[in-house]
Amino acid sequence: MSNSLCVIGDFAWDVLIRTNNNLLKGGDSFGEVMLTPGGSAANLAVWARRCGLDTHFIGKIGRDRFGQLAREDLDNERVVHHLVETEAYKTGSVAVFVDQTGERSMVSGHGADFYLIPSELPRAVITSANHLHLTAWSFFTDPPRSASRIAAQIARQNNLTISFDPASFQMIQEMGVDQFLSWTKDLGVNILFPNYDEGRVLTGFDDPDDILKSLAKIYNDALIILKLDADGALVYDGKTSTQIAPATNNLVDATGAGDSFAGAFLAHYLNSNSAVDAAKFATKVAAWVIEHLGARPATDTRLQQIIKSR
Repeated sequence: MSNSLCVIGDFAWDVLIRTNNNLLKGGDSFGEVMLTPGGSAANLAVWARRCGLDTHFIGKIGRDRFGQLAREDLDNERVVHHLVETEAYKTGSVAVFVDQTGERSMVSGHGADFYLIPSELPRAVITSANHLHLTAWSFFTDPPRSASRIAAQIARQNNLTISFDPASFQMIQEMGVDQFLSWTKDLGVNILFPNYDEGRVLTGFDDPDDILKSLAKIYNDALIILKLDADGALVYDGKTSTQIAPATNNLVDATGAGDSFAGAFLAHYLNSNSAVDAAKFATKVAAWVIEHLGARPATDTRLQQIIKSR
């Protein structure tokens, strides 16, 4: 049986706003305003599929036009979706502000993606996969925390491997590190995808090597992939830390960079079992993404060549 991935979490529409100057209180400015598909979990699912991995997505949408567009988007991306519809909540949306340096800030609405409950989980979909991916956006509130924790339990009972993205250093701080860890350190995580700020908040350390070692202890010797933005990434397998060089510093928009990295990494790693090679490939994919606007820019010849070269 070929490797397959099941992703559970958020699908949301990004209202992306990019300006070339600072916004003044009460002022006006020209810029770029785009509506693009997003959601951390959905982004990862799309990138894993674009990179050749059989991928299923489980999430919740509103019974509205944006929900219909979500289905169409995942169909176009060839991600097999298992979407729960609700009339009680609208399909999720996120305001994404991109400044003149390419750095992004987000304001997430409480859409249908935050209301997935355990009884709505398609368990057969989870057990038919080899690997389950979860994002911390499914843990900051309950629901959908209970559903995601049960999904992890189902995965462990059926010998799936599990990956986890801590998602947001600010949300972790607001929840409280101890509380966050109480909900996530027992998931049975095999692969962890923190960025530097998330790693620093979770461990209290500033040095990347100390962050890696501390996270490996917290998450029971999981493979740690520490994303370092312009400095590339570090891969820690419990014994050796390997530096992965960045593939570009031409930052246009950082939106979705971590999701594309993780999706590309899983697509490579679940077939090669080489974390270093998978991280080098993922770095190239993420580098292409940050040179474009949005979390899931349309593919071009250069991206296709990157994917084929893996």
